[in-house]
Amino acid sequence: MRSGVVYTETVIHSAAPAFTAEVPFQTAIVDLEGGGRITGRILGDRVVIGDHVAEIEVRNGVPFFQKA
Repeated sequence: MRSGVVYTETVIHSAAPAFTAEVPFQTAIVDLEGGGRITGRILGDRVVIGDHVAEIEVRNGVPFFQKA
């Protein structure tokens, strides 16, 4: 699994109809160890810029991260 540092984050309060049952939820862009960036969802505790995160699962191609 991948890990990295939160580059930026936001909390989604209004989402497309397919995701309205899940709001609010947090997304983040993560600077991956080894290079590159990826956008993913955050599970568990809220993260802030600079937090270390680790990927814990992938659902329908979407990576889910949580604080490391």
